[in-house]
Amino acid sequence: MPKPSTIFVCQSCGSVHAKWAGRCDACGEWNTLVEEATHQKSKTSSSRSKKGRGMDFVDLGGESADVPRMKTGIAELDRVTGGGLVPGSALLVGGDPGIGKSTLLLQATGKLAENGFKTAYISGEESVGQVRRRAKRLEVASTPVALAAETSLGHILDGLMAEKPDVVIIDSIQTLWSDQLTAAPGTVAQVRACSQELTRFAKKRGACVILVGHVTKDGQIAGPRVVEHMVDAVLYFEGDRAHQFRILRGHKNRFGPTDEIGVFEMRDTGLSEVPNPSALFLDGRKDAASGTAVFAGLEGSRPVLTEIQALVAPAAFGTPRRAVVGWDSGRLAMVLAVLEARCGVSFAGKDVYLNVAGGLRINEPAADLAVSAAIASSIFDIALPSDAVVFGEISLSGDVRPVGRADARIKEAAKLGFKRVITAQSISKTDKKTASVLPIIAIKTLRDLITRVEEASEKSDPSDSAASDSVWQT
Repeated sequence: MPKPSTIFVCQSCGSVHAKWAGRCDACGEWNTLVEEATHQKSKTSSSRSKKGRGMDFVDLGGESADVPRMKTGIAELDRVTGGGLVPGSALLVGGDPGIGKSTLLLQATGKLAENGFKTAYISGEESVGQVRRRAKRLEVASTPVALAAETSLGHILDGLMAEKPDVVIIDSIQTLWSDQLTAAPGTVAQVRACSQELTRFAKKRGACVILVGHVTKDGQIAGPRVVEHMVDAVLYFEGDRAHQFRILRGHKNRFGPTDEIGVFEMRDTGLSEVPNPSALFLDGRKDAASGTAVFAGLEGSRPVLTEIQALVAPAAFGTPRRAVVGWDSGRLAMVLAVLEARCGVSFAGKDVYLNVAGGLRINEPAADLAVSAAIASSIFDIALPSDAVVFGEISLSGDVRPVGRADARIKEAAKLGFKRVITAQSISKTDKKTASVLPIIAIKTLRDLITRVEEASEKSDPSDSAASDSVWQT
């Protein structure tokens, strides 16, 4: 009989410690070490495994049957997953409380059941009555979905073996517990063990298992990071609950592209998909307003236009403030440093506020030029051309560099009625076909952009954008 031993596992990062401490050495969190019982591996089991049958190897170029995907009936969800759910896969969906994880998955489960797939929805947080009331509100109560409220992993696996569903929803993984462990539900050991067993069930039985995960205060999925490596896809819900928009972003996908997004709108009857997010993010935008610029971004394979808003104001206190919503604060500090060092624009004693309208979070460096244009527009109190989109990457030397897939960005801008593009100079030389779609205002360095904004400010009234239009010619 192996001798039992005790280890201490951090509930924040999953690191293992030999003894208890008030602070985790790996992540720095306080009071997160929890005692767990484990058993040492016996010598007899290790010797027995060495005498067992070896692995069977096959050729890399062998033939494998393509498994058809299961369409959820929600186009935005199918886009993020790469074209639909894959049988035998495991997905992890995370997001803030109340952002719409359970709502979207219950809608998807109902549509899958309508399309002939056998589905099961297992809730560990709500009772059967609560789920039924939500299903009536979402108008999916009449669909043939197998519903259960259970937290015991053993009972769940036994029920799934008997039911044999095609799609399984587990809401949520933090509520499950296995009787093989003495740890409490929601601990690192329980989350890891339950995720492993459910992933193994998905691979063996050919079912698609979708796990709902809680998030921490930092916005990361709670539990050990190893859970994200177990599953085949990780999807995050983004957006503020104050907005009606919800953005589902793919951070990992073994069956499709990553960083793909699906845009939804929260309504009384659930989440409604938004087929054209660019028009939604630009809705209500004023034509002539200083401190704004329209950025032509790229989210996965989809071009998305959004408004970037900037405000530069005198600092009320001694230390200037830098507030950013929807963009990287470190990237903003770099852009401000380039503007000050290469263009002579001083931000001493000035607060800088930056916001991406609509709740979208931008991660690509192609927004550098649009952020710079919005900041310059706010400093000189002059509106940029309302019919122009801006994109381009800025180097530390002040040069404006071209970005990938400029043709898709320009075509999306032309589809929404924009008339010109402000971007890197090399775009107009290397891609004549793209340049023929919309005229391009070539910007070689960041100083060229600041010069045009200064000239527009000198020639016209701040509220009159038409008088300064001659400055923004190709």
